Amino acid sequence: MENSKENKMGTMPVSKLLINMALPMIISMLVQACYNIVDSIFVAKIKDGVDGANAGTAALNAVGMAFPFQMLLIAFGTGTCVGVNALLSKALGEKNDKRVQDSARNGVFLSFCNFILFFLVGLFLAPFLIKSQGGSGLTLKYGSQYLRIVCMASIGIYTQLIFERLLQSTGRTLCTMFTQLTGAIINIILDPILIFGLCGMPEMKVAGAAIATVIGQICAGILAIILNQKYNKEVRLSFKKFKPNPELIKAIYVIGIPSIVMQAIGSVMTFTMNKLLTGLNPDSVAVFTVYFKLQSLFFMPVFGLNNAMIPMLSYNYGAQKRSRMVKIIKLTMLYAFCFLLVGFSLFELIPDKLLKIFDTGDASLITLGVPALKIIAFHYLLAWFCIIGGTVFQAIGTSWYSLVVSVARQLVVLLPAAYILSRIGGLKLIWWCFPIAELMSVIMSTIFFIITYKTVIVKVADN
Repeated sequence: MENSKENKMGTMPVSKLLINMALPMIISMLVQACYNIVDSIFVAKIKDGVDGANAGTAALNAVGMAFPFQMLLIAFGTGTCVGVNALLSKALGEKNDKRVQDSARNGVFLSFCNFILFFLVGLFLAPFLIKSQGGSGLTLKYGSQYLRIVCMASIGIYTQLIFERLLQSTGRTLCTMFTQLTGAIINIILDPILIFGLCGMPEMKVAGAAIATVIGQICAGILAIILNQKYNKEVRLSFKKFKPNPELIKAIYVIGIPSIVMQAIGSVMTFTMNKLLTGLNPDSVAVFTVYFKLQSLFFMPVFGLNNAMIPMLSYNYGAQKRSRMVKIIKLTMLYAFCFLLVGFSLFELIPDKLLKIFDTGDASLITLGVPALKIIAFHYLLAWFCIIGGTVFQAIGTSWYSLVVSVARQLVVLLPAAYILSRIGGLKLIWWCFPIAELMSVIMSTIFFIITYKTVIVKVADN
């Protein structure tokens, strides 16, 4: 192994290390967030029918109804990668080369299994899943097309996720920045071409947006494989005589299943909210969709911090360096708070300007969206602690705490609160379910964090 590369997570000053590892991820994730927004801007301008009627709201509704299942698709990939990431980084810290190689190989195998599962979901279930949320007419047509394409071509996103995590696990986050930038830029270029039929291509509307997405993912995945082969000397992937390792797969999912379940719960939340909102006002699903796109501008950088923090924390946990672990946690929380404070301020001060970016030609987006954004934004003031706390639990092997918090937040509090508030005050009150649920989440996260600190972190030696 290359010692300078191997040891930087245990020797470089924490502030410099966090910036060194997180900045490339934050930049690439901001580009992805911009892609999500640009993608929806194009989708909002789709026209349909012989009279060229604006179908932007229906198209946004369709993408919004496909979103819970996209989240589930990604949940299986990222959850698997969280387990691989934590095990591989810890093995690096322990200088256990065999476990490093076995973790990587089994991670790639599991990612391919995830692809097969969602290929079948897209092939057989796409229309049913959109219809189950109340989708009909153009929304059903567009949503079925979009979901079928992203599921059946999910080999790209699964390849991208696992090979990026192998790079992240060994500290090569600059490489992952290039892969994510490549995918996002290709997406942005292809979106208008395929959606509106430019440059001699047929007009494919929402299906074009899905095709642009999967082409970008496939290109990013191929680049991630190439960068691993060229630069990631700690991981030497060879599948000659490979057999899945049940013990290692179990270890991967002991860490990864809470992450999968947490994101799957997010899918359930989004699915149920779509159903509740459709019953109140079908156009409010478009508002919810736009909110998630805007939210990504502020949450994606925090997730970039998360992705950098997991290998840093796991490495120093394996290397028994307690003081560095504490510094990593404190600094990451500070940066996360700053990102979400900016998001809160913009949502409160200029919600109308943010919504006008997505011009569907329908005034209801602004009318319904302004109060929604201003209410939902209050949970930003609390979410930073819950997100980073959950990452700490995952990185040091107490990830079930994250699962308990997520279940309580979204299933026990958020959805019941949304149902009750929708019955009491309709759209005026339903959005308050987000701040209410986040408050409960902070209380639980604080309790679990204190327990983790006293039972795990304090007992780590300080080499």
